[in-house]
Amino acid sequence: MSDAAIIAPQRAWGKGRLVAKSERGRTRIAELYQEGCAKIRLPKTFDGSMEAVLINSSGGVTGGDQLEWGFAAGEGTSLTLTTQACEKIYKASAGTAAITTHIAAAAGSRVDWLPQETILFDRASLSRSLEVDLAPDASFLAVEAVLIGRKAMGEAVHAGLCRDRWRVRSGGGLVHAENLTLADDIARLAARPATLGGAAAFATLLYIAPDCEATFSKLRGVLAPVVQAGVSHYRVGGRDKLVARVTALDGFELRKILVPLISHLRKDASVPKVWTL
Repeated sequence: MSDAAIIAPQRAWGKGRLVAKSERGRTRIAELYQEGCAKIRLPKTFDGSMEAVLINSSGGVTGGDQLEWGFAAGEGTSLTLTTQACEKIYKASAGTAAITTHIAAAAGSRVDWLPQETILFDRASLSRSLEVDLAPDASFLAVEAVLIGRKAMGEAVHAGLCRDRWRVRSGGGLVHAENLTLADDIARLAARPATLGGAAAFATLLYIAPDCEATFSKLRGVLAPVVQAGVSHYRVGGRDKLVARVTALDGFELRKILVPLISHLRKDASVPKVWTL
């Protein structure tokens, strides 16, 4: 057997961590660590908040790759986390890519988890998890959007795997949990009326904050023209939360829906600078 036949393909690995603190009314760096293909950049902001842009320098994700992100917002801080571009999940020749994200938000802080869309390619294999620990009065906004191929590029996804696991706790108690699995014949699954009804793009939005009830009516109004969308208001473990689900024909249409939703929940602030239409 030749040497080439026994050498395993190289896999990407990265680990990034950011801790934020409050200093003289502004959110500042307390700790920054990056290793492997995980990079964190901090563009200048003109208010007291901090915006962090996450970069996977390997240029995409495939089977066997591993990325681990960790973030902590100190007391009274405001931290927005986004990505430089859409994360592309390529065909996996072997193994499953793993992406884990851990977020902690201390008293009086706010964290917005706003990565750009995840793009699934045919025969991609991804397992992803989001673990969040909130102080009882911390606020949290999360949006995860997935594109099943890119319609404009004529891409189709026939098979693959996409697992997404969310666990959000406040004061140590579980306030939100969900598992998503798209597996095997994804095209057939997405075509079912009870799932995506033929849509190629979808997103989940979660908002946990003291003003959920006051925000609920306006959010429903923003979503009213959207046929395949809905938002619900819950109270769990002493915390209010909003959960919205949105589907669209393609990524462009999905983003046109998400941008005003995100802006409304950010008190009319714009989406992160790296988001562009």
